[in-house]
Amino acid sequence: MPEKTKTKTAESGVHVGEDGVPRCWWAGDDPEYQRYHDEEWALPMGDDRRLFEKICLEGFQAGLSWLTILRKRPRFREVFYDFDRERVAAMGEPEIARLLADPGIIRHRGKIEATIGNAQRACALAEEFGSLAAFFWGFEPPASERPRLLTRATLGALSQTPTSKALSRELKRRGWRFVGPTTCYAFIQAMGMVNDHVRGCAARSRVSEARAAFALPRRCE
Repeated sequence: MPEKTKTKTAESGVHVGEDGVPRCWWAGDDPEYQRYHDEEWALPMGDDRRLFEKICLEGFQAGLSWLTILRKRPRFREVFYDFDRERVAAMGEPEIARLLADPGIIRHRGKIEATIGNAQRACALAEEFGSLAAFFWGFEPPASERPRLLTRATLGALSQTPTSKALSRELKRRGWRFVGPTTCYAFIQAMGMVNDHVRGCAARSRVSEARAAFALPRRCE
């Protein structure tokens, strides 16, 4: 890549892949990462099972690359019953022992136990609000919290936000674990509560259109 092009890419955060598609820099040239970027990341999500999966996997990702988690996601779905929160909530020590011996996932006792405990908390949360979606979408950030221009530099300063801190505090108050403000912001990005595709990324307009058509989940009274 010519030096001027490299500089432009570094500043804007747009990377043009071998297929000619401009994407956020982090998608790189890995086909699996590109598919996740193009077809999933930041699209608004209202499905409880997938929301529970996302926040659990964001917790497993702490200290690791997301690509590592993405490559292990099929096995995570197998061992955690496709993230059926009620089935995960019922898991006990025998299942934990099996998971600690499974190289197909991240073998971290604290994160495995947290997933089970969080499933129990998720069941209670869904009963209170009618759905996990209704609870999480109640933390949609205000426009004033968003940068005017999304570039690699401005996104680099957004590892935590007032909203992600508030969501983290509320989840921890309710007994959730591995849900710090950085993890919560990654979750907010992934579930489409914000559109953090950088300016010039081909996916940005698609995500904006999907968000405009998305019906906000409401709390059941």
